[in-house]
Amino acid sequence: MRLVLLLTLLYLCHGKPYKPMNIMELMKIHDIMQQDSDGSDADDDDGDYDDDDDYNVIEYNFISDCPFGCQCSRRVVQCSDLGLMSVPRDIPADTIMLDLQNNDITEIKEDDFKKLNNLYALFLVNNRISKIHPKAFQNMGKLRLLYLSYNLLTQIPENMPKNILELRIHDNRISRIRKEAFKGMQSLHVLEMSANPIANSGIEPGAFDDMATLYLRIAEARLTAIPKDLPSSLCELHLDYNKIAKVEVEDFMRYKHLQRLGLGFNHIKFVENGSLAYISKVREIHLDNNKLRNIPPGLNTLKDLQVVYLHANSITSVGVNDFCPTRSKAKKSLLSGISLFANPVKYRQIRPATFRCTSGQRSLQLGNFRRK
Repeated sequence: MRLVLLLTLLYLCHGKPYKPMNIMELMKIHDIMQQDSDGSDADDDDGDYDDDDDYNVIEYNFISDCPFGCQCSRRVVQCSDLGLMSVPRDIPADTIMLDLQNNDITEIKEDDFKKLNNLYALFLVNNRISKIHPKAFQNMGKLRLLYLSYNLLTQIPENMPKNILELRIHDNRISRIRKEAFKGMQSLHVLEMSANPIANSGIEPGAFDDMATLYLRIAEARLTAIPKDLPSSLCELHLDYNKIAKVEVEDFMRYKHLQRLGLGFNHIKFVENGSLAYISKVREIHLDNNKLRNIPPGLNTLKDLQVVYLHANSITSVGVNDFCPTRSKAKKSLLSGISLFANPVKYRQIRPATFRCTSGQRSLQLGNFRRK
């Protein structure tokens, strides 16, 4: 249940370009997550209001000591789009969500969040933050969502709360992941680090030790190979828009729980035979917009695979057993999506039996290859 909710948050607040978050929508998810974690509806004290109506009425339950220019209701403090150059003072101590996105804040000081021990979500997206004090997040044991994207940070902040579930820090200037960066953060399930100048040499050995991360995205970075020291618990790994040139056998040895793999928009020329054997539970593979000349070997051995994107490569032929196993019962799930368009394949030469393990003609995206 918690994974589904976290992925819902990702959908609401995903990637670039910058788009302000809908805090009221996040409040709804927050309530569900609270109920999921403790089995109670702590915020529904009266039990006599309608979600659809009251979530859209920000004036109810108004907080009298709200910082100047901000909007406050139901323990949520919204101070976005105010041109703030620093964190407002006198934020109510019982605040659970603090929205400071789209301002001009340059630094997070030691006492900026002092006494905010109940804070559950902190949004600092789209500021000019280049420095965060090592003690800025002290005593914030209840913090679960921390969004630091679209800032000027050059490193992962020190001493972050250990119970964070989701950290979004994409579109910064981080080039090195230190060994101590995520120390003790065993509850971190979602980590978004895209659009940072991270190279393989910038990831120190042991940087992801003891983490139980389920979703990791390092797209639009400077990776030239698949990192081999990422959390072994990964269910989703997205490394799109990098400079990865090949997939080797040892690349996926750690990631046996992987269900979704994103390697689109790289420079991959070949996938070594046996590389996919370690990710036997994978359901979706993105290898589109690369330089592949052949169908990656081993796709026909993946019993749970449902979707594979191979469009915009240099594939010239498709074999009758490239996607489907020779024994029909060896496949647990039918393929519901195969994309092969924008390849120099002579589609009329593909034998019909090649797609015998698909759910139907609508599962295929072929099309014609046109030279520019």
